[in-house]
Amino acid sequence: MAEKKTAPPIALNRQAHHNYFIHETYECGIALTGTEVKSIRAGKANLRDSFARIQKGEVYLWNAHISPYEQGNIFNHDPLRTRKLLLHKKEIRKIEMQLKTKGYTLVPLKMYFKHGKVKVEIGVATGKKLYDKREDMAAKAAKRDLDRRIKEQRYD
Repeated sequence: MAEKKTAPPIALNRQAHHNYFIHETYECGIALTGTEVKSIRAGKANLRDSFARIQKGEVYLWNAHISPYEQGNIFNHDPLRTRKLLLHKKEIRKIEMQLKTKGYTLVPLKMYFKHGKVKVEIGVATGKKLYDKREDMAAKAAKRDLDRRIKEQRYD
């Protein structure tokens, strides 16, 4: 069976995995203008301080920075405008119930192209405490050290 080739992500939110426990992920489309798509193709998107929110039964992406397109003239967009995320109603209702009952939050994880369309992966997450972050960093350091020792033993 042939493996699916996925394009590399346009923008990653690396802080999301450091600051949150990701419980569930959803792939959703995003409503963009033409100059935004051109700017994203040029790799000028940033999800670092962004978050998602449900308002009136629709999901919106806030604070995602997409730089204005250089040749866009009057058709350019506001870089930090609120953008609508496209999900099925059933998925939105499920996410909304999780947000209300369990105290989760919506965090965008990455932005990528899939079949010529821009997709955003959002995660239902809970915040990490400081001690959780320290445990994760210690586990990563231990794994890195172990991998380094194994690699050194192979070449000795």
